Amino acid sequence: MANIKSAKKRINVIEKKTLRNKMVKTKVKTMVKYVEEAIEGGDKKAAEAALKAATSEISKAASKGIYHKNTAARKVSRLTLAVNKMA
Repeated sequence: MANIKSAKKRINVIEKKTLRNKMVKTKVKTMVKYVEEAIEGGDKKAAEAALKAATSEISKAASKGIYHKNTAARKVSRLTLAVNKMA
């Protein structure tokens, strides 16, 4: 454990940031799951609505630096492709 006051503060700050990042990543995963469930269910309108929400969350995460921009682009691209393949 750290003895220096600034080191203790850094530990607290890192814990807060870790929790915030974890919350955002969990939300993104949930949104992606909603899109995939709509695709499996065959509901194109629901899939498009879920895709819009998921894209928004992924973009927010990328802008905050939680996801790398290429990772975010890849996730959005794959989801969009899956929704567009629906009949």
